[in-house]
Amino acid sequence: MTADSAAGTVVLVHGGFVDGSGWQGVYEHLTKRGYNVTVVQNPTLSHADDVAVTKRAIDAQGEPVILVGHSYGGAVITEAGNHPRVAALVYIAAFAPDKGESVNTLIADPPPDAPVPPILPPQDGFLFLDREKFHASFAADLSAEQAAFMADSQVPWGVDALGGTISEPAWRSKPSWYLVATEDRMIPPAAQRQMSERAGSTVVEVEGSHAIYVSKAAAVADLIEKAASEVKSAVH
Repeated sequence: MTADSAAGTVVLVHGGFVDGSGWQGVYEHLTKRGYNVTVVQNPTLSHADDVAVTKRAIDAQGEPVILVGHSYGGAVITEAGNHPRVAALVYIAAFAPDKGESVNTLIADPPPDAPVPPILPPQDGFLFLDREKFHASFAADLSAEQAAFMADSQVPWGVDALGGTISEPAWRSKPSWYLVATEDRMIPPAAQRQMSERAGSTVVEVEGSHAIYVSKAAAVADLIEKAASEVKSAVH
Protein backbone atom coordinates (compact mmCIF):
# COMPACT_ATOMS: atom_id res chain seq x y z
CA MET A 1 0.00 0.00 0.00
CA THR A 2 1.17 3.51 -0.76
CA ALA A 3 1.24 5.77 2.27
CA ASP A 4 -1.47 8.42 2.25
CA SER A 5 -0.27 11.85 1.19
CA ALA A 6 -1.55 15.17 2.43
CA ALA A 7 -2.40 16.36 -1.07
CA GLY A 8 -3.85 13.16 -2.53
CA THR A 9 -3.13 10.28 -4.87
CA VAL A 10 -3.13 10.43 -8.66
CA VAL A 11 -2.95 7.59 -11.19
CA LEU A 12 -1.94 8.60 -14.75
CA VAL A 13 -2.94 6.50 -17.79
CA HIS A 14 -1.32 7.08 -21.19
CA GLY A 15 -2.91 6.67 -24.61
CA GLY A 16 -2.07 4.84 -27.82
CA PHE A 17 1.28 5.01 -29.68
CA VAL A 18 3.07 6.28 -26.52
CA ASP A 19 4.06 5.05 -23.07
CA GLY A 20 3.92 6.42 -19.56
CA SER A 21 7.18 8.38 -19.81
CA GLY A 22 5.33 11.26 -21.49
CA TRP A 23 3.76 12.01 -18.10
CA GLN A 24 7.13 12.97 -16.57
CA GLY A 25 6.44 16.71 -16.55
CA VAL A 26 2.98 16.27 -15.01
CA TYR A 27 4.45 13.80 -12.51
CA GLU A 28 7.12 16.31 -11.45
CA HIS A 29 4.60 19.15 -11.01
CA LEU A 30 2.29 16.97 -8.89
CA THR A 31 4.94 15.32 -6.73
CA LYS A 32 6.43 18.76 -5.94
CA ARG A 33 2.97 19.75 -4.74
CA GLY A 34 2.83 16.77 -2.38
CA TYR A 35 0.82 14.24 -4.39
CA ASN A 36 1.46 10.51 -4.56
CA VAL A 37 1.61 9.74 -8.28
CA THR A 38 1.58 6.38 -10.06
CA VAL A 39 2.14 6.12 -13.81
CA VAL A 40 0.46 3.11 -15.43
CA GLN A 41 2.32 1.36 -18.25
CA ASN A 42 -0.50 -0.07 -20.35
CA PRO A 43 0.55 -2.63 -22.96
CA THR A 44 -2.24 -1.27 -25.27
CA LEU A 45 -2.87 -4.75 -26.66
CA SER A 46 -6.53 -4.88 -25.65
CA HIS A 47 -8.89 -2.57 -23.80
CA ALA A 48 -9.82 -5.26 -21.26
CA ASP A 49 -6.17 -5.91 -20.47
CA ASP A 50 -5.40 -2.19 -20.09
CA VAL A 51 -8.38 -1.82 -17.74
CA ALA A 52 -7.06 -4.73 -15.67
CA VAL A 53 -3.53 -3.24 -15.53
CA THR A 54 -4.99 0.12 -14.45
CA LYS A 55 -7.15 -1.49 -11.77
CA ARG A 56 -4.07 -3.21 -10.35
CA ALA A 57 -2.40 0.19 -10.04
CA ILE A 58 -5.50 1.55 -8.26
CA ASP A 59 -5.55 -1.49 -5.94
CA ALA A 60 -2.02 -0.60 -4.80
CA GLN A 61 -3.07 2.84 -3.51
CA GLY A 62 -3.93 3.45 0.12
CA GLU A 63 -6.48 6.21 -0.36
CA PRO A 64 -9.01 7.57 -2.88
CA VAL A 65 -7.57 8.08 -6.35
CA ILE A 66 -7.87 10.81 -8.97
CA LEU A 67 -7.74 8.77 -12.19
CA VAL A 68 -6.36 10.61 -15.23
CA GLY A 69 -6.39 9.49 -18.87
CA HIS A 70 -4.94 10.97 -22.05
CA SER A 71 -6.37 10.11 -25.48
CA TYR A 72 -7.16 6.35 -25.60
CA GLY A 73 -6.39 6.36 -21.87
CA GLY A 74 -9.76 8.07 -21.49
CA ALA A 75 -11.48 4.91 -22.72
CA VAL A 76 -9.44 2.94 -20.17
CA ILE A 77 -10.34 5.19 -17.21
CA THR A 78 -14.01 5.28 -18.26
CA GLU A 79 -14.17 1.54 -17.45
CA ALA A 80 -11.47 1.26 -14.76
CA GLY A 81 -12.93 4.29 -12.98
CA ASN A 82 -15.75 2.13 -11.62
CA HIS A 83 -13.20 0.85 -9.09
CA PRO A 84 -14.52 1.81 -5.63
CA ARG A 85 -11.30 3.62 -4.76
CA VAL A 86 -11.62 6.11 -7.65
CA ALA A 87 -12.97 9.46 -6.45
CA ALA A 88 -12.85 11.40 -9.74
CA LEU A 89 -11.89 11.19 -13.40
CA VAL A 90 -9.77 13.66 -15.36
CA TYR A 91 -9.74 13.48 -19.16
CA ILE A 92 -6.85 15.11 -21.03
CA ALA A 93 -7.75 15.48 -24.75
CA ALA A 94 -9.25 12.04 -24.28
CA PHE A 95 -11.97 9.72 -25.46
CA ALA A 96 -14.90 9.49 -23.03
CA PRO A 97 -17.07 6.70 -24.43
CA ASP A 98 -20.59 5.87 -23.27
CA LYS A 99 -21.98 2.40 -22.58
CA GLY A 100 -21.46 0.10 -25.57
CA GLU A 101 -19.12 2.57 -27.29
CA SER A 102 -15.46 2.09 -28.14
CA VAL A 103 -12.70 4.22 -29.65
CA ASN A 104 -13.68 2.67 -32.99
CA THR A 105 -17.29 3.82 -32.73
CA LEU A 106 -16.21 7.31 -31.62
CA ILE A 107 -13.89 7.79 -34.62
CA ALA A 108 -16.12 6.03 -37.18
CA ASP A 109 -17.81 9.13 -38.56
CA PRO A 110 -15.51 12.17 -38.42
CA PRO A 111 -16.88 15.55 -39.54
CA PRO A 112 -15.92 16.44 -43.14
CA ASP A 113 -13.46 19.16 -42.11
CA ALA A 114 -11.72 17.14 -39.37
CA PRO A 115 -8.00 16.38 -39.80
CA VAL A 116 -7.38 12.72 -40.52
CA PRO A 117 -4.81 11.19 -38.14
CA PRO A 118 -1.99 9.61 -40.23
CA ILE A 119 -2.54 6.08 -38.93
CA LEU A 120 -0.87 3.49 -41.16
CA PRO A 121 -2.75 0.34 -42.25
CA PRO A 122 -2.60 -2.34 -39.53
CA GLN A 123 0.36 -4.74 -39.58
CA ASP A 124 -0.23 -8.05 -37.79
CA GLY A 125 -3.04 -6.44 -35.78
CA PHE A 126 -1.08 -3.36 -34.71
CA LEU A 127 -1.25 0.31 -35.64
CA PHE A 128 1.46 2.95 -35.99
CA LEU A 129 1.38 6.63 -36.88
CA ASP A 130 3.24 7.70 -40.00
CA ARG A 131 6.63 8.76 -38.66
CA GLU A 132 6.95 11.65 -41.13
CA LYS A 133 3.58 13.11 -40.09
CA PHE A 134 3.86 12.45 -36.36
CA HIS A 135 5.13 15.94 -35.47
CA ALA A 136 2.36 17.83 -37.29
CA SER A 137 -0.50 15.56 -36.23
CA PHE A 138 0.36 14.47 -32.68
CA ALA A 139 2.91 16.89 -31.27
CA ALA A 140 2.91 20.15 -33.25
CA ASP A 141 3.82 22.26 -30.21
CA LEU A 142 6.86 20.17 -29.27
CA SER A 143 10.33 20.60 -30.74
CA ALA A 144 11.22 18.62 -33.87
CA GLU A 145 13.68 16.62 -31.74
CA GLN A 146 11.10 15.72 -29.11
CA ALA A 147 8.53 14.77 -31.73
CA ALA A 148 11.09 12.65 -33.62
CA PHE A 149 11.92 10.77 -30.41
CA MET A 150 8.22 10.11 -29.75
CA ALA A 151 7.72 8.98 -33.36
CA ASP A 152 10.71 6.63 -33.19
CA SER A 153 9.73 5.18 -29.79
CA GLN A 154 6.11 4.49 -30.70
CA VAL A 155 4.35 1.68 -28.89
CA PRO A 156 2.39 -0.54 -31.32
CA TRP A 157 -1.32 0.04 -30.64
CA GLY A 158 -3.34 -3.18 -30.81
CA VAL A 159 -6.40 -3.07 -33.06
CA ASP A 160 -8.25 -4.98 -30.30
CA ALA A 161 -7.74 -2.05 -27.92
CA LEU A 162 -9.71 0.27 -30.20
CA GLY A 163 -12.59 -2.19 -30.37
CA GLY A 164 -13.03 -2.67 -26.62
CA THR A 165 -16.46 -1.48 -25.55
CA ILE A 166 -17.49 0.15 -22.27
CA SER A 167 -19.76 -1.89 -20.00
CA GLU A 168 -20.55 0.97 -17.60
CA PRO A 169 -19.09 4.47 -17.98
CA ALA A 170 -17.68 5.66 -14.67
CA TRP A 171 -18.46 9.28 -15.54
CA ARG A 172 -22.15 8.51 -15.05
CA SER A 173 -21.57 7.98 -11.32
CA LYS A 174 -18.40 9.96 -10.55
CA PRO A 175 -17.39 13.61 -11.03
CA SER A 176 -15.16 14.35 -14.02
CA TRP A 177 -12.96 17.13 -15.36
CA TYR A 178 -11.90 17.54 -18.99
CA LEU A 179 -9.07 19.47 -20.64
CA VAL A 180 -9.81 20.32 -24.28
CA ALA A 181 -6.67 20.78 -26.41
CA THR A 182 -7.77 23.50 -28.83
CA GLU A 183 -5.15 22.74 -31.51
CA ASP A 184 -5.56 18.95 -31.42
CA ARG A 185 -5.18 17.26 -34.83
CA MET A 186 -5.79 13.70 -33.57
CA ILE A 187 -9.10 14.07 -31.70
CA PRO A 188 -10.94 17.13 -33.07
CA PRO A 189 -11.60 19.78 -30.37
CA ALA A 190 -15.30 19.74 -31.36
CA ALA A 191 -15.44 16.02 -30.53
CA GLN A 192 -13.68 16.67 -27.22
CA ARG A 193 -16.26 19.33 -26.34
CA GLN A 194 -19.10 17.01 -27.28
CA MET A 195 -17.80 14.12 -25.17
CA SER A 196 -17.05 16.35 -22.17
CA GLU A 197 -20.49 17.93 -22.32
CA ARG A 198 -22.17 14.53 -22.49
CA ALA A 199 -20.15 13.36 -19.48
CA GLY A 200 -21.11 16.48 -17.51
CA SER A 201 -17.43 17.28 -16.99
CA THR A 202 -16.01 20.51 -15.64
CA VAL A 203 -14.15 21.78 -18.73
CA VAL A 204 -11.07 23.91 -19.29
CA GLU A 205 -9.69 24.74 -22.72
CA VAL A 206 -5.95 25.08 -23.24
CA GLU A 207 -4.14 25.94 -26.45
CA GLY A 208 -2.06 22.94 -27.40
CA SER A 209 -1.59 19.87 -29.57
CA HIS A 210 -2.67 16.31 -28.83
CA ALA A 211 0.58 16.01 -26.87
CA ILE A 212 -0.62 18.71 -24.47
CA TYR A 213 0.17 16.46 -21.51
CA VAL A 214 3.83 16.93 -22.52
CA SER A 215 3.81 20.48 -23.91
CA LYS A 216 1.60 22.07 -21.22
CA ALA A 217 2.35 19.81 -18.26
CA ALA A 218 1.76 22.63 -15.74
CA ALA A 219 -1.76 23.34 -17.07
CA VAL A 220 -2.56 19.61 -16.99
CA ALA A 221 -1.26 19.35 -13.41
CA ASP A 222 -3.34 22.41 -12.43
CA LEU A 223 -6.55 20.73 -13.63
CA ILE A 224 -5.71 17.50 -11.82
CA GLU A 225 -5.03 19.50 -8.65
CA LYS A 226 -8.35 21.34 -9.09
CA ALA A 227 -10.18 18.00 -9.32
CA ALA A 228 -8.35 16.64 -6.28
CA SER A 229 -9.04 19.69 -4.13
CA GLU A 230 -12.71 19.86 -5.12
CA VAL A 231 -13.21 16.18 -4.36
CA LYS A 232 -11.44 16.58 -1.01
CA SER A 233 -13.52 19.64 -0.02
CA ALA A 234 -16.72 17.79 -0.96
CA VAL A 235 -15.76 14.97 1.42
CA HIS A 236 -14.89 17.23 4.37
